[in-house]
Amino acid sequence: MAGWTDDELARIGAEDELDLASERDDGTLRDPVTMWVVRAGDDLYVRPIRGRDGWFRGTRTRHEGHIRSAGIDKDVTFADADPAVADDLDAAYRAKYGEYPPNILDTVLSAQARAAAIRLVPR
Repeated sequence: MAGWTDDELARIGAEDELDLASERDDGTLRDPVTMWVVRAGDDLYVRPIRGRDGWFRGTRTRHEGHIRSAGIDKDVTFADADPAVADDLDAAYRAKYGEYPPNILDTVLSAQARAAAIRLVPR
């Protein structure tokens, strides 16, 4: 499976937001949700602020969907983030979104968001 190109990583990683739509059982896309995205190394990650509730459950149906950010449209697979990168993701969120008030930033740094982090894998 091919990874992200350097251009995709740079462009999406620099954007504040990403639109993510997960696939239903029949392969159609759910309505997209807008969220923050961070880059760690050669990977892109999102964290659901409600943990494993809300839109996260849709990513469990087929583990596939579509993202749109920085003029890039890409089909992706949703992979559980390795817990070993949780601190790196915290640092990436703090560096990128640190200008936001703590009560907003803390939503992606909470234990429930950390436990539900998703690595976006291009397909």
